[in-house]
Amino acid sequence: METAPQLPDLVDWPRLTAALPGISGQLKATPEDFVVEELPAYEPSGTGEHLFLWIEKRDVAAEQLTRHVARSLGISPRDIGVAGLKDRFAVTRQYLSVPARCAELIPELETDRIHVLKAVQHGNKLRTGHLRGNRFSLLVRDVEPGDAERAQAIAAELSRVGFPNYYGEQRFGRDRETLQLGLDLLTGRQTPRDIPFSRRRFLLKFALSAAQSQLFNAVLAERIRDGLLQTVLLGDVMEVVESGGKFVVEDVAVEQPRCDAGEIVPTGPMFGPKMKAPTGLPADRETRVLQEHGLTPEQFGGFSQLLSGTRRALTIRPADLRIAGEPEGLRFEFTLPSGVYATTLLREFLRNAPAGAASNPDEAAENEAAEDSE
Repeated sequence: METAPQLPDLVDWPRLTAALPGISGQLKATPEDFVVEELPAYEPSGTGEHLFLWIEKRDVAAEQLTRHVARSLGISPRDIGVAGLKDRFAVTRQYLSVPARCAELIPELETDRIHVLKAVQHGNKLRTGHLRGNRFSLLVRDVEPGDAERAQAIAAELSRVGFPNYYGEQRFGRDRETLQLGLDLLTGRQTPRDIPFSRRRFLLKFALSAAQSQLFNAVLAERIRDGLLQTVLLGDVMEVVESGGKFVVEDVAVEQPRCDAGEIVPTGPMFGPKMKAPTGLPADRETRVLQEHGLTPEQFGGFSQLLSGTRRALTIRPADLRIAGEPEGLRFEFTLPSGVYATTLLREFLRNAPAGAASNPDEAAENEAAEDSE
């Protein structure tokens, strides 16, 4: 059997602020240290065939929540709508939707770790990606004297240029097993039938997405190592920050000042048949990363319904980033767009360990939303 390529760990991927002294401390000592609140794209209307539930959960995985709701209400998991997955070891608040006919059974959802804070009817089912972003309040414990000043220096740099938009380690599963499954599926070393039927629908998409994410991270890491993260290259696919529109660079002299001002940002690949492709040197760099993983663009076409392909910003500027000292440590508060990981932002500050590694694929991404195809 063909041997899979050796994969780097997140700890090997470079930090943008590596030249600045970082901080020590511990993230996620308790679920209450990691609080996430979804920012909905819209509020439910009050009428309609669906019921939007504003749920608070503590130390509950995304898939575990869906199973609990389906079982308690006697519905299929497919009847449940979510805008994005949320981290397990955290206190999170988010909407999910169920058929309005379930209204009388909503009290059945209550447990010591799951609470329904409100229920409002709406005309449409909640869809993946229907959120503006997430607001985070994170406590880093066991910091050392001087860490507050060091954190403020890093925050100033990240607010100016953004932070590397890596996918967090929790994206890849325990011991990277989910990622390895995704690569094996793409190369044909395994097939969907090798996944237990009870978990096939969830794990197939998650494993393939993990493979996409690994390739994106590799492209991003190489760009940092080569000192090109803030450099616009001829042929780059850029994203307009305000609108999300994408275009290929034809004139570097025109686009570099716009990038410096934060109006546009270079993107990396989420491979798939509908992905907008770069040209020239950026295309060569992305092709090389594919080859290093033993993959070709054509292999993504076999899963086109799950991996249509898109582009992802290489850097993100956090909104409303505030850092304050507390008796227990340092409190970080900020807002991120959907699909961006808070743990990768904290990784730029923390030097003692990679932030937020999760133990299994159920802990998928505190801020995870499926990428929209272009």
